[in-house]
Amino acid sequence: MDDRSSLGKVSSSTESVATVTSEEFVLVQTSAAGSPQGSEGKPRLKMSWNGSDQLEKAMEEVLDDDDEVKVEKSNVEKMEKDRDPESRVPEPRSPETCPAPSSPTVQEEDSVQFNKLSYLGCTWVKAPRNEAEAQRAMATLRAESAVPIPITLHVPCGPDGSVRIVDQASGTEIASFPIYKVLFCARGKEGSVESDCFSFTESYRSSEDFQIHVVSCHIKEAVSRVLYSFSTAFRRSSRPADIRDTPLSSLPDGDLYTFTASLEIKEDDGKGNYSPVPKDRDKFYFKLRQGVQKKVVVSVQQMCNKELGIERCFGMLLSPGQKVCNSGMHLLDMASMGKSSDGKAYVITGTWNPNMAAFQLLNEDTPKDKQVFMTVAVDLVVTEVVEPVRILLETLVRVYPSNERFWYFSRKTFSETFYLKLRQQTPERVGQSDAVYEVVSLQREAERSNEGRLASPTEEEEADEDSDSEISSGTGDVSKDCPEKILESWGGILTRWHGNLSTRPKGLPSLVRGGIPEPLRAEVWQLLAGCHDNHDLLEHYRILITKDSAQEGVITRDIHRTFPAHDYFKDSDGDGQDSLYKICKAYSVYDEEIGYCQGQSFLAAVLLLHMPEEQAFCVLVKIMYDYGLRALYKNNFEDLHCKFYQLERLMQDQLPDLWSHFQELNLEAHMYASQWFLTLFTAKFPLCMVFHITDLLLCEGLSIIFNVALALLKTSKEDLLQADFEGALKFFRVQLPKRYRAAENARRLMEQACNIKVPTKKLKKFEKEYLTLRESQLQQEDPIDRFQRENRRLQEASMRLEQENDDLAHELVTSKIALRNDLDQAEDKADVLNKELLSTKQRLVETEEEKRRQEEETAQLKEVFRRELEKAELEIKKTTAIIVEYKQICSQLSTRLEKQQAATKEELDIVRSKVMGCDHCRDLFTTLGSLQASSPGRDRTSSEPLDEEKDGLKEQLRHLELELAQTKLQLVEAKCRMQELEHQRGVLMNEIQAAKNSWFSKTLGSLKSSTSSSSSSTSQTPSSPKDGPA
Repeated sequence: MDDRSSLGKVSSSTESVATVTSEEFVLVQTSAAGSPQGSEGKPRLKMSWNGSDQLEKAMEEVLDDDDEVKVEKSNVEKMEKDRDPESRVPEPRSPETCPAPSSPTVQEEDSVQFNKLSYLGCTWVKAPRNEAEAQRAMATLRAESAVPIPITLHVPCGPDGSVRIVDQASGTEIASFPIYKVLFCARGKEGSVESDCFSFTESYRSSEDFQIHVVSCHIKEAVSRVLYSFSTAFRRSSRPADIRDTPLSSLPDGDLYTFTASLEIKEDDGKGNYSPVPKDRDKFYFKLRQGVQKKVVVSVQQMCNKELGIERCFGMLLSPGQKVCNSGMHLLDMASMGKSSDGKAYVITGTWNPNMAAFQLLNEDTPKDKQVFMTVAVDLVVTEVVEPVRILLETLVRVYPSNERFWYFSRKTFSETFYLKLRQQTPERVGQSDAVYEVVSLQREAERSNEGRLASPTEEEEADEDSDSEISSGTGDVSKDCPEKILESWGGILTRWHGNLSTRPKGLPSLVRGGIPEPLRAEVWQLLAGCHDNHDLLEHYRILITKDSAQEGVITRDIHRTFPAHDYFKDSDGDGQDSLYKICKAYSVYDEEIGYCQGQSFLAAVLLLHMPEEQAFCVLVKIMYDYGLRALYKNNFEDLHCKFYQLERLMQDQLPDLWSHFQELNLEAHMYASQWFLTLFTAKFPLCMVFHITDLLLCEGLSIIFNVALALLKTSKEDLLQADFEGALKFFRVQLPKRYRAAENARRLMEQACNIKVPTKKLKKFEKEYLTLRESQLQQEDPIDRFQRENRRLQEASMRLEQENDDLAHELVTSKIALRNDLDQAEDKADVLNKELLSTKQRLVETEEEKRRQEEETAQLKEVFRRELEKAELEIKKTTAIIVEYKQICSQLSTRLEKQQAATKEELDIVRSKVMGCDHCRDLFTTLGSLQASSPGRDRTSSEPLDEEKDGLKEQLRHLELELAQTKLQLVEAKCRMQELEHQRGVLMNEIQAAKNSWFSKTLGSLKSSTSSSSSSTSQTPSSPKDGPA
């Protein structure tokens, strides 16, 4: 495979090169003693991943064929042939560019050697795989390194080699460590000062110490070559299986890429959300509903080889049927496409309207026990690949009515594995486009292995049943599917039960025998146990989890082994194990006599899968106390041995041949039935069976264990009769639990268990027999042994009581100390509160005094404001009266002026008529009143009386005009005074309003200034017009 595309990606990325797995061939220097003179400096192409000698020799022959071809065919020259001569990476065969180190030692392993490098130093890091910390280290060491050391770097070709840093000047080895200790490689950011640097992190001495080494390249482009050599070594060291085991014929002239494609269908739940549709657990088909809008989600994830980038989805197609031609597919509307949240998969989502005519077959009710095929295809545009890659998924579906209800506990993912084979294009075709590869073939895993179909889960279980591996606890899926009639029956039962919680409703046992529906188990279990409203026990649990337990170490060890196959409990720091630890610890503190015993964690885990930890604790307490499970752990498991005896006697009555066979084998009940009684079948059997047994236990009591045990023995009778001692134990441990992984098998077993009759009288009879037998054994026993055993038991009880006494004494002392501390704190708090109360009372008195004083000031202010307001109103009235008087005077003056003007005019008319009536005067005056001066002397003599009279009239007219001007001036002054009074009135009102929120002194000052300004304004008022000039 060509280096060009992969090296280009390494050079442009600042991510860890451990994820780049693209190149299959590595150039190494062929020198016998590590010197550049070996083999005439020719580069040798080392095929380091599959170890095929034939391919290696063939490639060497190609290199040695022609001197002109040997350089051009090298992958480094292909990468650099388009670059300028100044920026090329040094050729590996050039002694000047990449010589071997001048070390006298012989190189013991194949490696890639790099010169023209400078060692900047190393430093400690806390996060060895952190890109940002690597960038900071490169920047720091680049700035602090005054004299870099020229070095030769050796990067191994295989997983067993070591990275070596050798000083070029002295040949001294600066550092050397195995390649597997290199955790992370990074290069400097493009465009920065550190762009010619790269770094790698190693684990130093211990798993908590990490060093980062920083190296700079004299030629910037060589960084890609160095990082690529690291990536090749990383890929080979982390490869889980050697590809040399793959047949040579499976890898002809192309690269194989493995993809996993998963399909999920979601339906509209009517609330604006889309929920995944369930799948049948046995036949693994999708259960669809008619007429409901759907979404199709396809996730594609690459599993191996160099990562191919998926740019986009060209389209999503869907069609009913199998092996559909391209023209029969129908395009869906794209809802979204892009990488998943973890960045590992590419997720395509399309919307599917099932009401379209093209999808009619997938929108019709499917006949019972039949399914139809559905085909989904996505066309992916892959970087560097010529044409789109089509992923085709075919699956079975069954269509139900739109009102059908599906209950599902867990969902298996429908997925298929695809093998994409690519071939590199010829150089001529590469130059025409950006694509580098073309598709050779795309095969499903089934097609590749020439199998007609994938094995169903049922077939896998049958094939696995014969293996020797035990089934893990917590395995199996629990279906939530439930017929509507049964749900209606349970609805009626629960309605009546909630109406009368003191008694169980009729018909409940028959419904429980068929199994409680999974969604109702939490509620029904609490009702059956009688702890649905036990608030005291809930509060007690919250106190218990805060206390310490002497058995915390045992509990911690056991919870890691409880239901490891279940997702809720498999994470060591997950919520499941945390809740399980709290319940087991709380019960060990609650039940001091028994404490925690192995097996309790399985029962607690079953309860936790259905309800919160507080309610699960309450149900666990009820099962241990009210149902008598804790009695099995008491008195050295005496009651448990009684149960074993009862089981053997029941076998003798109902399965005599199997009982006889066990007697011959000396196979006793405690050898195979201990976990059945102590863990209630929860430790090994699948969850679907465990939950059903818990249903019957809570409804009918602990005796149901005998029913289930007898049913298991009856169904396995033929196998057990043919087994020897070891075979029988192995059968109970391995094969028996595997038989009931199928829900149908478990259901049939529980039906058979419910039909088995285990009379209570017989159990009591067998119990008496056991007690009698036990007493006879004790009587036959040597008295000394009996007394010694009794003495040991009493000593153990005494030690236990002494320990309890010490614990109680310690708790008492601790409680007294705590109470004393609490009392001291309470007294201190009481003193503080008393001080605060006294200060509060003092502040209250001061506040009341301040309030009284403020009220007095307010009353005084109101009185002052009232007086000032009255005074202002009087001033306003006086001002108004003056204004009215001024108006009257002005009116009188105007009337008088008009009369005088009229009289003056009349007098002028009389004078004019007299003048005009005189012949002498008429000659002197024209009709316009102009004087005709005929002779100066005569005019002066005759005009003197007239001039005097005229001057008198003019003087009178001048006096009238002056009086009129004074009257108008007084009128204007009166108006100004009126405006000033109005302004003072407005200011006074504003001051009155503002005085309500100001202090008394400020208010008095404002009133004094207002009063003084009013007095001065009044004193400056002009005299009445009557006193003016006449």
